[in-house]
Amino acid sequence: MSSDTAFADSYRTTEGRVHTVTGGDWDTIQGAGDGEKERIVVNMGPQHPSTHGVLRLILELDGETVTEARCGIGYLHTGIEKNLEYRTWVQAVTFVTRMDYLSPFFNETAYCLAVERLLGITDQIPERATTIRVLMMELNRISSHLVALATGGMELGALSAMIFGFREREIILDIFEMITGLRMNSAYVRPGGVAQDLPPDAIPRIRKDLKVLRKRLKDTANLLVDNSIWMGRTSGVGYLDLTGCMALGMSGPVLRATGLPHDLRKSQPYCGYETYEFEVATQNTCDAYGRFLIRLEEIQQSLKIVEQALDRLAKPGPVMVEDKKIAWPAQLSIGSDGQGNSLEHIRQIMSESMEALIHHFKLVTEGFRVPAGQVYQAVESPRGELGAHVVSTGGTRPYRVHFRDPSFTNLQAVPATCEGGQIADVIAAVASIDPVMGGVDR
Repeated sequence: MSSDTAFADSYRTTEGRVHTVTGGDWDTIQGAGDGEKERIVVNMGPQHPSTHGVLRLILELDGETVTEARCGIGYLHTGIEKNLEYRTWVQAVTFVTRMDYLSPFFNETAYCLAVERLLGITDQIPERATTIRVLMMELNRISSHLVALATGGMELGALSAMIFGFREREIILDIFEMITGLRMNSAYVRPGGVAQDLPPDAIPRIRKDLKVLRKRLKDTANLLVDNSIWMGRTSGVGYLDLTGCMALGMSGPVLRATGLPHDLRKSQPYCGYETYEFEVATQNTCDAYGRFLIRLEEIQQSLKIVEQALDRLAKPGPVMVEDKKIAWPAQLSIGSDGQGNSLEHIRQIMSESMEALIHHFKLVTEGFRVPAGQVYQAVESPRGELGAHVVSTGGTRPYRVHFRDPSFTNLQAVPATCEGGQIADVIAAVASIDPVMGGVDR
């Protein structure tokens, strides 16, 4: 390629001549004049509407065929795992909820289950608190899958799918706000239980919303399932079979699209999932279309689990472990201004005794001690196996907390699913993996 081309320039590296495309029409970019093979490297992202956040993809192209694909990460690095070493065990919940910001309740639950195992209080967690955790996680699974379907549809041109997905997600975020006070990053799950019980009108309202969701969720299925245009963009795209998934450590919908029904809720039950009736959704297409179908089916299965959880929550009970050396106040009530704690709650804390007030102060400011040891606790997040490796030296702060985030692991599949395909298919392949960069970079 001549160096005086208006829209492209070239330079020589140790690997040969590299052509950098800066704009203009594709037809104006001519091949290399000296007979060497043309190689164009394109940066897709880190600011690109189809990279699910600040993901950078370095694509080497031969025309429109991707010959090499590499991921560039780290643009959203927050240092959350390191920050946890300087926070109490309860304060850490506020940090971990912000990692995979589309599934915060899974981050919180995995971490809290690990802390509870270190404390040796797993069997002391109230049943109502465990059921509320399941309720919130399954609602969160639905909202996360809705984002995956909405953004995946938008990136491939199905704008109606995007509208439908975010429309339904708003219903679930309103439920989260009603229960926790926040739409996202609630820090609601705490070591020993949950921050507070459900509001009095929560159960009938959630049941009402479930009816609306079941009715509206059909719109996305009717729009895209067996749609020839949608299948043309997703069927056979982003192919990764079971052998490839096992080699790369894949989990979640990407793995289950190969036909393997691996789900930690069934294989390694936690939070009493073995007592709920639901099916593990699988497909055998190994492609982006199969992963799309799995997410649709998992939404329906999560709705079934939510209904079962609501039936169990009809009976009242405590939502925090009884041990006062660990339990934060869980019977909170909001003041008349809608903010902070009510005067009745504050009066109860301060009027019990001076010792009780001092204990409450020290519990909040210093935190409780966790016996020395280490555990690994995994949960089935919307994207796959989310594991928390928590290490304690016996102090009031974690010595080390490291998360196995499925988005980080699943991104290894980008070269396997994209190389050899068209550059347009990279969009569908990455969307079917559904990475969240907050969980990747941490």
